[in-house]
Amino acid sequence: MRIISGNYRGKIINAPLDLPVRPTTDFAKTGLFNILNSNYNFPALSVLDLFAGTGNISFEFISRGCKSLIAVDSNNRCAEFIRQTFDKLKTSIAQVKRKDAIQFLNETSNSYDIIFADPPYDLEILSELHKIIFEKSLLNKNGMFVFEHESSKDFSSLEYFIEKRKYGNVTFSFFMKKD
Repeated sequence: MRIISGNYRGKIINAPLDLPVRPTTDFAKTGLFNILNSNYNFPALSVLDLFAGTGNISFEFISRGCKSLIAVDSNNRCAEFIRQTFDKLKTSIAQVKRKDAIQFLNETSNSYDIIFADPPYDLEILSELHKIIFEKSLLNKNGMFVFEHESSKDFSSLEYFIEKRKYGNVTFSFFMKKD
């Protein structure tokens, strides 16, 4: 995987091939960050990356200078790979939590500017994530919840849905509670 922009632009990160993940493609990641870049000032952002997998999205946020980041993944090998890569990138603003995403959301008292979730596609979890995030007010004012899913799914009926963007077989659904 390759970091697209920011301080680590062009850096190649080789994740172990045996990790149980499906990394976001560069095409989809570019589209996502173009949207986020037009809406946010990255150095002011606190980010939560759920189901972080290889850390692909986390590394992109770090490269773009976000204020703080927490990457959450329940798989020990994924969490350790992300932790090692954070060390190689010499970042002090990022943390890794080896924990179930739902459990993490239920336990956290923090709020975030962006919450990104990319669960396994066969896992029907959006409604539970959505419920916890908005009932617990885990997003800061003007914060956004971004959910990556297969393009055959449609979540536009959920409360606070603002748009979806399709990039090949990947779709991002965006949710924001407008004050």
